[in-house]
Amino acid sequence: MAADRLACYLEGGCPPGGSRHNPGARDTSPPLRSAAVDLPGTTYFAGRSPQWGGGVAFYDHATPGRTAARAYLVTAAQLADIAAQEMYRVPAEGDPIEELVLGPLDGGRHEVGPGHYETLVEVGAADGAPMLTFTAPHGAEAVEHTRPSDAYLAVMAAGLRESRGWSVEQAAAYLASLQPGLDPRAGLNP
Repeated sequence: MAADRLACYLEGGCPPGGSRHNPGARDTSPPLRSAAVDLPGTTYFAGRSPQWGGGVAFYDHATPGRTAARAYLVTAAQLADIAAQEMYRVPAEGDPIEELVLGPLDGGRHEVGPGHYETLVEVGAADGAPMLTFTAPHGAEAVEHTRPSDAYLAVMAAGLRESRGWSVEQAAAYLASLQPGLDPRAGLNP
C-alpha cells in the first residue's frame, strides 16, 4: 500500500527494512493515480518472507471481512511485473498474468500457477477499469498463520496512513485486528 514500496517494484530498489533488491518493472512510469479502497474479504499472514522475514500478507476474497487496500492505476504489464517480483522472478515479456489482465477473467479468479502470488482475483471496478489483485491459491483457513516482521508491519502501516490519512493508532488497531496476538504498535513509528 505504501507508495515508496510500490516505487521499488516499478523503478527498482530495496525497500527500507527489506533484504532484497527488486529489479523494477519494464515500464518504470509511476501510477496515474491511487485511491484507498475497501475490499470484501480478509487479510491474513502465512509462510515466511525471504524479503522481510516473518509472515506474508495474503488476501482471501472468499472469507467474510473487510480489507483496507490501496488501488493504483498501472498498466497490465506493470501489474504482471509487480507479481513477477513478488514471485522472485525477473519481469519479462509474455508473462501469463499480463495476458490474463488483457482479457476477461472467467469467474473473476484465475490461477496462473501454484505460487504464493499467482492467483489473480478481480475485486471490483473503478472508473470503468477492473480492480485486480494477486494472492495465494489457498484461503485463510487452509494454512497456519505466522507473525509478520516489524519491518513488514511498518510498511503496511505507512501505506494505511498515507492512503487513508489514518493516525499511527488507527493503523495499529487495523493491523492488530488481522491476527490475534499481534502487537498493534510493533514496528510503527509516529
